[in-house]
Amino acid sequence: MADGLNSMYHVKGLVKWFDPSKGFGFVVSDSGGPDILLHVNVLRNFGQSSIADGARIEVITHATERGVQAVEVISITPPERESGPVLTDFADLDPDILRNAPLQPARVKWFDKGKGFGFANVFGHAEDVFVHVEVLRQSGLADLQPGEAMAMRVIDGKRGRMAAEVLAWETAVAKAAKDRDAD
Repeated sequence: MADGLNSMYHVKGLVKWFDPSKGFGFVVSDSGGPDILLHVNVLRNFGQSSIADGARIEVITHATERGVQAVEVISITPPERESGPVLTDFADLDPDILRNAPLQPARVKWFDKGKGFGFANVFGHAEDVFVHVEVLRQSGLADLQPGEAMAMRVIDGKRGRMAAEVLAWETAVAKAAKDRDAD
């Protein structure tokens, strides 16, 4: 077992691609070397079921006979994007309104990555909330599964209730705890 511990490495890199339907993807290390396999179960242990291509990621890896694999996710930073609103629906809104909308617990009703959108419901509310794939991407996510728990900032958009930010449930809980500790 000691040999196995010697092959563990802390790696920072970029998500090359991740396919939630296949359940895996690959990370390219900032320091070079072979691509690193990222399995969906490792992401789930971090509290996410998907990750956006181009996201920055920090992982612990393990070298195996079949290659290098991520065994733990330390952090995820959403992909860099151009300044300005994620969607034209947000263009006329004050950015402070988007940032200060409360995080609300929600559950995914359905999401179709191919169509680029889906719907979720805030706990205790019957109305559907529109979720656009670009809003997911800015949060570092690539896909959502029916029934998946999450937290989102909801606004009244031009076409009804819509998510302005979506966080994996565990990420939202950790963020709330960190904010409480800072106070």
